[in-house]
Amino acid sequence: MSDLFIKGGFLMYPILFCSIAGVAIWINKFLQFRKILKEMDAPSHDLQRNVPAILIPFLEGVKNQADEKEISFIGIRQIREIERGLSWLGLLATLTPLLGLTGTVTGMIKAFMVIEKSPTVSPSLLAGGIWEALITTAAGLLVAIPIHIGHHYLEKQADEITLMMKEVATRLQSEGKRGQHGV
Repeated sequence: MSDLFIKGGFLMYPILFCSIAGVAIWINKFLQFRKILKEMDAPSHDLQRNVPAILIPFLEGVKNQADEKEISFIGIRQIREIERGLSWLGLLATLTPLLGLTGTVTGMIKAFMVIEKSPTVSPSLLAGGIWEALITTAAGLLVAIPIHIGHHYLEKQADEITLMMKEVATRLQSEGKRGQHGV
């Protein structure tokens, strides 16, 4: 395996970095989203006792009698907090195959340089450049595809959290208004 990594050339290092960063971001966001979804999936009476951290700003807004515009702004801020890091995952999913493609180009350049320098070209002389081209392409795709799938999954989870936040915030806001009016 390390032999393939070395034959892939210098672009294998940024591809490896993208792989490690992508996995780290994905695991972090997966665990964060799982915790939020579990907290928000609780029955209404439990939500009032154990308020999920993501909803605390809403409750403070309701307690401070914030209007709908202010509550909406709080919601937008909380959604941005939830989505933080997803754009980096999307960037890695886009960047990694481009790094692989760059490796393809540099590998083919090396192969053509060998052809230019040698009047008789043997396949073994071309193999180094072609190896680099194929390995970096494969590595870039093998890293990018799971990152892209993971990014899509997390975006769907973020959408689910956003929907649940809107439902819970609306319910808490209406309960807060009923409490203010003594209904």
